Amino acid sequence: LEEIPPKPAQDPGNILKQGFLEKRSREHSFFGSEWQKRWCVLNRKTFYYYANEKSKQPKGTFSIEHYSARLVSHLRKDSRKKCCFELTCPGKRTYEFTAPSPAEAEDWVDQIQFLLKDLSSLTIPCEEEEEEEEELYNDVDSSDSMNTSHNTTLNQDEPNVEVEGEDIYEVLPGE
Repeated sequence: LEEIPPKPAQDPGNILKQGFLEKRSREHSFFGSEWQKRWCVLNRKTFYYYANEKSKQPKGTFSIEHYSARLVSHLRKDSRKKCCFELTCPGKRTYEFTAPSPAEAEDWVDQIQFLLKDLSSLTIPCEEEEEEEEELYNDVDSSDSMNTSHNTTLNQDEPNVEVEGEDIYEVLPGE
């Protein structure tokens, strides 16, 4: 098991996402599980949670590698059930959280999933854009571009013919 050095809430490295979440405690009381408000910070490989955003020592920390994140609504019975998500990993502790809003919960899950995809891959993932959204750039003057056909691309059907005798270098005077 890799030891994660504790860091103050203001300096956990490259922060990808941070904010207040409610974290479900491991201990169950007579009334069920307890939810505690925690300042949570996600960096490139580690999830930190603190008592508040000014804390110097994290309450807990874990490497998110091999974890998976998903929205879950069965964790709560109240109006915030659509704000819940969990982090699970076979053979390790499951972490359960409630975000301030359903959109915020979805954003945490998206950020963690993106990061996990990045950690499990040798290439940097990028979201594919739909072709309609792509902008076309034209380096021709805007006054000419309306009447100009796009003949700057090479025609793949024609063979590349070199004319003999033509030198591609210019001879400068005095040489």
